[in-house]
Amino acid sequence: MTTSSGHTSAILASKVKGTPVYSDNGDKIGTVEDVVLDKQSNQILFAALGFGGLLGLGEKYYPVPWSLLDFHEDKGGYVVPLDKDRLENAPSYDLKELTKHDGSVGNTIREESYSYYKIDRDWN
Repeated sequence: MTTSSGHTSAILASKVKGTPVYSDNGDKIGTVEDVVLDKQSNQILFAALGFGGLLGLGEKYYPVPWSLLDFHEDKGGYVVPLDKDRLENAPSYDLKELTKHDGSVGNTIREESYSYYKIDRDWN
């Protein structure tokens, strides 16, 4: 099944991880480092974007609502309506923090992320 933009509605998480992310003006701003799932609600909490750091050291991860990522086949990556400055000023975490305390912190992070990007809640 395809979405309104012509993309399939199903994808393996393993194919998403490592995919480049571009700003809407075409600049590469990072990669999808992981996708954080809520096992109890069966929802995607957010995509964890990464940029910066050296060989994984000192890298911070930016939780971004999944709905902001739009795959562009011609780029071989996702395009988000953000520039690098907006992302650099967004809430960021160590990767382990994104699932700390069995996800209770993840839900707080999701709230903070959706608020920062001014995205309406899509969960109860």
